[in-house]
Amino acid sequence: MKLTCIMCPVGCNLTVKKLKNEIIVTGNGCPRGETFGKSEAINPTRIVTSIIPYKDRTVSVKTTNPIPKNKIIECLNEIRNVKLNPPVRMGQVVIKNVCGTGESVVITGIN
Repeated sequence: MKLTCIMCPVGCNLTVKKLKNEIIVTGNGCPRGETFGKSEAINPTRIVTSIIPYKDRTVSVKTTNPIPKNKIIECLNEIRNVKLNPPVRMGQVVIKNVCGTGESVVITGIN
């Protein structure tokens, strides 16, 4: 599998190969690239960011930690159904245990 590492601004081009019980990562310029490549091969995760309409503005939200990549669409659908009631504040949890991941969705900004 070919990947671009997202752990720093360099963006190394990684090649990840699964060989029996081992994962081999090449192309990384630092140890973080190897960790990223192995993680992507075993359990890819992402922090999800989105917005929620609120009155005449939007509120930005994100997951507290990365969630499994295969849960992103489900997470966005849950976020889409959120209706905010005043008052809203930064850091406020708007969804607990989103998609059964154990992570929350919190407000990160009011625009």
